[in-house]
Amino acid sequence: METLSENRAFGGTQGVYKHASTTTQCDMTFGLFLPEEARDGPVPVLWYLSGLTCTHDNAMTKAGAQTWAAEQGIALVFPDTSPRGEGVADDDVYDLGQGAGFYVNATQAPWAPHFKMWDYLAEELPALLGEKFAIDLDRQAITGHSMGGHGALTLAMGLPGRFRSVSAFAPICNPSASDWGRKQLTAYLGEDEAAWAPHDATLMMRETGFDGPVLIDTGTSDQFIDLLQPEALAQAIAKKRQEATLRLQPGYDHSYFFVSSFIEEHIAFHADALYRD
Repeated sequence: METLSENRAFGGTQGVYKHASTTTQCDMTFGLFLPEEARDGPVPVLWYLSGLTCTHDNAMTKAGAQTWAAEQGIALVFPDTSPRGEGVADDDVYDLGQGAGFYVNATQAPWAPHFKMWDYLAEELPALLGEKFAIDLDRQAITGHSMGGHGALTLAMGLPGRFRSVSAFAPICNPSASDWGRKQLTAYLGEDEAAWAPHDATLMMRETGFDGPVLIDTGTSDQFIDLLQPEALAQAIAKKRQEATLRLQPGYDHSYFFVSSFIEEHIAFHADALYRD
């Protein structure tokens, strides 16, 4: 593992690291904020999954999350959104290929050799963090924005017992029924829609739900709200009688101004679950 940068921040350290991934078969970069408490022993961890076109850097520099994570004594992980580099398949459109991994394990050519983001986040990166840093893997929570909100919800429901809480900012809620989803799931997983179900938060909520609290915020002025389909997930949550808080925030759009406006509340929400005995 290579240290690309480490900066003092809010009493802790904001680092950026690169390692050769055996899962994606390429170099992967991630950001990690460790609060001051990590000097004395392992701390709880909150995963932040970013959206389309993003790298590890977007939320790390725009969300304003570190100040609140430091206050709560929580580590923050900012993974990349896809494999990258020479020899890694890509597409000219912004919502497919590099920067648009959709947090799935691709099975179709040309994506299958590298696009294994589910396994990377479920297995390889947590193991690396637990080995190299003062991270308590028994106390994990997950959040994300847009495509990353989709990833946070599906990973939380798809890995029972892993995460104590899940939240999302403007998540893609029903990709099987959205233009932000059907194209990508077809490309990565093939045309059999049965293979898509474990990567659709609305379908997963109907089937399994989540054993813990859920918090979701979406702006009423989100320019992509028709693609996000928050009403589909809301209906599934109601039918499942899932413990959840869903909020439509008046006047907010899809930007990081929206995320940064509510990140304090999301981190406090996760801290409550992470520190609960």
